[in-house]
Amino acid sequence: MKNNDLPRDAVRFPSVNDSIDRHGNGYRRRDFLKIIGTAAGAAGLVSVGVSVAPEKAQAFAYEPYYTDDQLTTVVTSCAHNCGSRHVLVAHKKGDVIVRLSTDNGEYQAGGAYGKDTFEEPQLRACLRGRSYRARLYSPERLLYPMKRVGARGEHKFKRITWDEALNEIAQKMVQLKKDFGPTAILDQSYAGASYGVLHKSDQIEGLLGRFLGMFGCRTNSWSVPSYQGTTFSSRMTFGTIQDGNEDDAFAHSKLIIMWGWNPAYTFHGGNTFYYMRMAKQRGCKFVLVDPQYTDSAAVYDAWWIPIKPNTDAAMMAAMAYHIFTNNWQDQKFINKFVLGMDAGTLPKEFAGKENFKDYILGTYDKQPKTPEWAEPICGVKADDIKKLAEMYARTKPAALKASWSPGRASYGEQYNRMAAALQAMTGNIGILGGCAEGVGKAWHSESVAYPYDENANLWWASIKSDRWAHCVLNYPNVKREEVGLWPREDNLDGQIPNIKAIFWQGSDWFNQLTNINKEIKAIDKLELVVCMDSTITPSGIWADYLLPIATHFERHDVALPWYKGHYYIHRPKVIEPLGESKTDFQVFTEMCYRLEQIDPSLKNLGQRYNPRAQRDYFQNPDAVDEAYLKAWWDGSVQHHQHVTMSWDEFKQHGTYKFKLSEPHVAFRDQVTKGVPFETASGKIEIFSTYLAGIEDWTKTQFGYEIPYIPKWIEPFESLNHPITKDYPFHLISPHPRWRTHSIFNNIPWLRETYEQEVTINASDAKKLGILTGDTVEVWNERGKCVVPAYVTERLLPGVLVLFEGAWMDPDKDGVDRAGNPDFLTLDNPSPAGAFAYNNAMVQIRKTDLVHRPGWDDLAVARSSVFRRDM
Repeated sequence: MKNNDLPRDAVRFPSVNDSIDRHGNGYRRRDFLKIIGTAAGAAGLVSVGVSVAPEKAQAFAYEPYYTDDQLTTVVTSCAHNCGSRHVLVAHKKGDVIVRLSTDNGEYQAGGAYGKDTFEEPQLRACLRGRSYRARLYSPERLLYPMKRVGARGEHKFKRITWDEALNEIAQKMVQLKKDFGPTAILDQSYAGASYGVLHKSDQIEGLLGRFLGMFGCRTNSWSVPSYQGTTFSSRMTFGTIQDGNEDDAFAHSKLIIMWGWNPAYTFHGGNTFYYMRMAKQRGCKFVLVDPQYTDSAAVYDAWWIPIKPNTDAAMMAAMAYHIFTNNWQDQKFINKFVLGMDAGTLPKEFAGKENFKDYILGTYDKQPKTPEWAEPICGVKADDIKKLAEMYARTKPAALKASWSPGRASYGEQYNRMAAALQAMTGNIGILGGCAEGVGKAWHSESVAYPYDENANLWWASIKSDRWAHCVLNYPNVKREEVGLWPREDNLDGQIPNIKAIFWQGSDWFNQLTNINKEIKAIDKLELVVCMDSTITPSGIWADYLLPIATHFERHDVALPWYKGHYYIHRPKVIEPLGESKTDFQVFTEMCYRLEQIDPSLKNLGQRYNPRAQRDYFQNPDAVDEAYLKAWWDGSVQHHQHVTMSWDEFKQHGTYKFKLSEPHVAFRDQVTKGVPFETASGKIEIFSTYLAGIEDWTKTQFGYEIPYIPKWIEPFESLNHPITKDYPFHLISPHPRWRTHSIFNNIPWLRETYEQEVTINASDAKKLGILTGDTVEVWNERGKCVVPAYVTERLLPGVLVLFEGAWMDPDKDGVDRAGNPDFLTLDNPSPAGAFAYNNAMVQIRKTDLVHRPGWDDLAVARSSVFRRDM
């Protein structure tokens, strides 16, 4: 959008070379510097002790700078999976947001400026949320439907109308379904850019799954990149992923073990640091088990135990050994609540099977899992393993927070299951200040405002998300275990999907899944790729059609907390959608009407998909969206959660914060009231009756056998693997603080705080002649990327850290110049679905190859290629 295309009341911010006097007249930069210099000289002539009355400021640094009483204030929220969703307060002039603030305590019933209590803390946005104006009005903002006119990935698109885009996509969908069957279209939605109770991109409940399911052509992506191994562990052990406490429970812990967890960067619940700081003030001790010494460890003065990546289950097994042999386990808790911890708690029907204690003591395999056994595997001294085991077993209550990160590896589920075994054997489950967290979902929200349909979210095949490229490249010569094909009870069971199209809705998965070079090879075999987003993402560059989606500032919705946090935030339409943006719900509704015109078998598809709407919904969605949201509030929220605040009051205040009578603790009712756990046995299943009962693993989505008790299994690649002869460094790719995955990567404000770089230990860097700031190449047989180096002693030797989410920029040879680690990661299938993000063995050296740090740093915004044909 050019300056002269802005709305009449839009604010044009001056450039860095502009200077403005108090009357709004422009000085030339040279004159302005002269004035500053003269003033500075005059100031130097004032004698010490002489009082000079300061003048009242007559102007801001630039004008116009509106004060709050000149602006309209609207309460809304963030929308992404950063670890929480918090209040954003938009201050707008006309239809332009000129600044953002956050919760100050007054945007709730009974609120007042400055209110911030233990029961109702402020929901303050982080820097990512506060920077959102830069994303909203970014040069990369997608404003019009676009169609590819060059090769995929060549950046060549032309502007087309919505009619052209939707008609062409609908025609192609019907053709693909007819020619290749009901598995031809792959659903790769996720909650990247569209997440609320109404406008939802999500693998399970989302609008795309509903759309493709009702159309009758959908291959689902069943695994979640962030925590699939953890999800498996929680379901096998507890029968649910709702195994988390609300974060206020941390304030009551006497020991917090941050296992692979850096809450300064990846909090789960927006007030995590507030409550952990409270625990620290009350005398809580902190431990960090992690290859790198993190900012969180520094803040809490934690005991840092550096560990070789992906060897966590071995160290935990050794801790269990030390606890068992010293008889420190909580046997009373085990006998009452745990299945298969030892011979006495083994189910009768599995009496001859190995139990967890037998495995730890080496009864069957003749290898006791002693701390001395674990030391060479994990690189942690046996004495440190013993010390931590004693601290955890003999401190009550203690919180072992097993973060998702170590589980993002081959056999990552074994780490999470081993952590659950430690949590159970010490009796730290279901008590205030303890912790059972794997997935960590806590308070339950009513999450869907649109109606269910009997055909919604159906799929005719479901594969592991990052195995789509393998499936496409090798079809039909693919085994189900290679792609994690989910079993079905019909004639499609076992049949490999013939994928010919991808829909990306609210996801930048092409940039975010493992082994990107393999994806690049596969995408040219597809006949249709549609990207629905508000921003021109790296995924969009490889699409055939780009559909501009309204941001959460430009549609009506309600924000949910993200796994933790007991509140709702009203999300009104703050401004009208920029350009020709539409909501996902508008696009899918209109697509349904067009599909039913092409295919008579889809009779009334539009009305069934969006029963409250008429055909004009594509142009006028506001009344319908309001009706859905009010019905959701009046029904689900007020009825099920006993909220007395009316919908109109909620809209007026902006937030609703639940006041709980006591901190929410996962499984408190099971431990104190005898409520059964949600497993088949009604107990915590360290011995999984489900896994023990599987006879033919080839008929499952896993494909390979998974132990029915937690065990240490050597990962695909590690520092203990022979591959170190060629690739001696273990690369891990944790989440950064300044991005949410790839979202916000193009925000200059945030890029000023951090540069994408690879962190290397000082001793390793010295051997290789690498200094901080040197450009290096990091590579393995899967790919290569180029980044600057950062040298530190806060990292275990032999380990490299390269944060995930950088917007890829491959050259003609497939070398990524932006530093995206997923050019190096494995897409091999871990049986329980864990993604091997942290499993890459690599080599590193100084290089003359070019590093291009980001789209925003280029002389001309790369978005210009999307504007030239308008």
